[in-house]
Amino acid sequence: MGQTAVQAVNLPRPEPARPQRLTRRQALACGATGFATLATRSSASWFRDLFPFGASRDAPAEIFKGDAPDDTTWELWQRRGWVREAAHYLKHDRNVQCKVCPNNCLLAPGDRSHCRNKVNRDGVLYTMAYGNPCTFHIDPVEKKPLFHFLPGSRTFSLATSGCVFRCLNCQNWEISQKKPEETKSAAGAELRFRPPVPATLTADDMARLSLFPDDVAAVAVALRCPSVSYTYAEPTAFYEYTADSCRAVRDRGLKNIIVTCGSIEERALRELAPFVDAAHVDLKGFSDDIYWKLNSGRLQPILRTLEIYRELGVWFEIINLVVPGYTDDLDGIRRMCGWLVEHLGPDRPLHFSRFHPQHRLEHLPATPVQVLIEARAIARSAGLHYVYIGNVPGLAGAGDTLCPQCGRTIAMRDIYAVTRLELDDGRCRHCRTPIAGVWV
Repeated sequence: MGQTAVQAVNLPRPEPARPQRLTRRQALACGATGFATLATRSSASWFRDLFPFGASRDAPAEIFKGDAPDDTTWELWQRRGWVREAAHYLKHDRNVQCKVCPNNCLLAPGDRSHCRNKVNRDGVLYTMAYGNPCTFHIDPVEKKPLFHFLPGSRTFSLATSGCVFRCLNCQNWEISQKKPEETKSAAGAELRFRPPVPATLTADDMARLSLFPDDVAAVAVALRCPSVSYTYAEPTAFYEYTADSCRAVRDRGLKNIIVTCGSIEERALRELAPFVDAAHVDLKGFSDDIYWKLNSGRLQPILRTLEIYRELGVWFEIINLVVPGYTDDLDGIRRMCGWLVEHLGPDRPLHFSRFHPQHRLEHLPATPVQVLIEARAIARSAGLHYVYIGNVPGLAGAGDTLCPQCGRTIAMRDIYAVTRLELDDGRCRHCRTPIAGVWV
């Protein structure tokens, strides 16, 4: 199939949520005392006055001072359509506060956000992660992992740079901890990726390629993928691109999957969720202290995300990576499972995943398989019906789905392949018990 290179254009998009002017009273309420003085004082000086005892877990996240792109780069990215005004932020004079995730980054002109994707340019907050994915693939949906959502189907998966977390164990740190300019280049000839889909792409093609929301949907249709997944890095970090793509994908009759750490502000989540069909949410532990040390985040926003997805009827599954010395405490796992049953119900799938040494935790051993087996037993004893073990090839029963009523195995999986599925219209073929999930 031929490769198509065309002039990139700014596609029509829904009117974004506009920035809000911040009154002094509102500034005090959101913890931004003295926000108006940012225009005449350095952010560092202002921040020290606001938080004199050092960084707080509830304080705005650490940002990249003066790290916005230069004028030449900015003009090139604007020409490509890779820059968009941000969807959720507070504004006061020339200073802005991002309100997409709980990092609540406070940016003076020229600053870059904690996630690396947003910059304050002349008093306006912009995302630089729009229409410019640094990677995409076709994956089995089980790789997300989602075991109770369109089993055996393929999903078109994409990501830009950036993440709202700093996980010590990140498996995709080569893109999650990079700026957009480190994964893409607007200096070469423009290339817009859309059908007819080329058979291959070079590294140079990927560096200059544009994939706008309407193109995402069109490519997924052409590749016969019933869903699109926003994954690999963190879709909250490329929120505007994710949201617009979700709308375009839904318009084409396809489904959207969000693979996320779950750290997102409630208003932004509620705006996005009506266009989400399924989510994989990483519950990285059940201790605020561990979240802070391992992921540079907080537990409560993730629990709130889980509750909101349940409230809104979005199908989601939970993944818990068991990291030795951090999240392998069986008492903590017992408390986590108790909370899941109480707040989300017994039918929410839980995947315990084996840690393998990588990124900043290469000195740790892999999770002992016996710990994962014990964690699964704890989850089942707590009342969870669907509990899985991941990243342990060859472990018998690790990916099996059991009917909570008759106890028979109704689904078997070999890594990412579904080898047996005994469901009729979402019910156990043997006892007719409904099995939670989205099956068609």
